Amino acid sequence: MRLRPRAFREEPEINFIPLIDVLLVILIFLMVTTTYSRYAELQINLPTAEAERQPERADQIDVAVDAQGNYSVNKRALAQSGSAPLSQELKRVGGAMKEPIVVISADARAPHQSVITVMEAARMAGYGRITFTTQAAAN
Repeated sequence: MRLRPRAFREEPEINFIPLIDVLLVILIFLMVTTTYSRYAELQINLPTAEAERQPERADQIDVAVDAQGNYSVNKRALAQSGSAPLSQELKRVGGAMKEPIVVISADARAPHQSVITVMEAARMAGYGRITFTTQAAAN
């Protein structure tokens, strides 16, 4: 007969609470120190138009912008660049027209600033109707 009480043996257990605390601290640390990359440039594909060719209008001023940012108004090249000389040329060309439409034909690789300069020159000349030309998609 045994007089001594049987030694109660505890089962080993794993305490998950400190493990969870450590993992949360690591997760917060990683979230705070991670830098998210921001794209300085968007990769976009410009749309193409599937429309019929519009007829030439009598009250239309064509402004072309090439890839280097050079301008021509009604197929006449301008020696100077900038919004003031372009505005003067737009006023000269559209002298007798009541409310001309400025049609901007810009090369796909033309600087964005060149197109904005044409729009600014049209505003300075007092022309509020501006449109852009597109190229039909190649089939």
